[in-house]
Amino acid sequence: MNRGRFAPSPTGELHAGSLVAAIASWLDAKATQGEWWVRIEDVDGPRCIDGAAASILQQLACCGLHSQGEVAYQSHRHLRYQEALDQLIAKDLVYPCACTRKEIEDQQAALGLSLARHQAAVYPGTCRHGLNGKDARAWRFNVAKWSALRGTAVVDWHDRRLGAQSQNVLEDVGDFVLKRADGLWAYQLAVVVDDAAQGITHVVRGEDLADNTARQYLLQEALGFEHPHYLHTPLVLGANGEKLSKQNGAKALDLSSPQAVRRALQSAASALGLSNFAAIADGSTSLEDTLTFWTQEWSKKYTPVSH
Repeated sequence: MNRGRFAPSPTGELHAGSLVAAIASWLDAKATQGEWWVRIEDVDGPRCIDGAAASILQQLACCGLHSQGEVAYQSHRHLRYQEALDQLIAKDLVYPCACTRKEIEDQQAALGLSLARHQAAVYPGTCRHGLNGKDARAWRFNVAKWSALRGTAVVDWHDRRLGAQSQNVLEDVGDFVLKRADGLWAYQLAVVVDDAAQGITHVVRGEDLADNTARQYLLQEALGFEHPHYLHTPLVLGANGEKLSKQNGAKALDLSSPQAVRRALQSAASALGLSNFAAIADGSTSLEDTLTFWTQEWSKKYTPVSH
């Protein structure tokens, strides 16, 4: 049984960009008569907004999208993340790190390297061989050691929309954080553990997350998990040309009426390259029939694959 998921962060209500990811993951699951689950990624508690998770679930329901499994909350799964970290500690594949973000950026600058906008500095492995008397702040995955064990730091993977992908994680990212200095779990560890625990076979998400996939491949290997199939959807851009996001001032979806729901779904379908037909706009086609039509179209556009 193929199983997909939609995993929003409750830092606000769904906007047009997040609906694209939601409908795409739903269509992909339904194209193989698979299951579609919802997971609330609220592991970063300080950024979460009270009531946002409930609002998101209600917005999805308005669009005819319902989780077939129990809705999971990352905030309830800390023990699973600790167990995974302990497993990696036992394998000597992680280490404590004392570096601050500024120190890492200063180290990169000292090497004559500059950062592109929104790009994180590559971690140079400063604490890989010890803390030199400093206090530990975070836990990092030892990419250098795992790469030596697997024979290469290059991860090759296939995206069902973008095609062949490749990244040298050691050169492009370095040893990455699994548990943050503030004690919160990093996205990379949480998402890998959750996908494995929930039996997720197909991950459909926004193209901005494609860069995370190689790191997640390494963690999946180190923890003995299978790799899901990946498909990264086109991004919805704001007026400034950047990804539409809550941080970028994206407005919550207007789903206040059946007509508004249909308009939102039309826009999402258009962003995915699906038929933006008038029948849904005038209400002559039911929401259920529209989703069925788009599922068939998705199946032709992205050939279904079994795990």
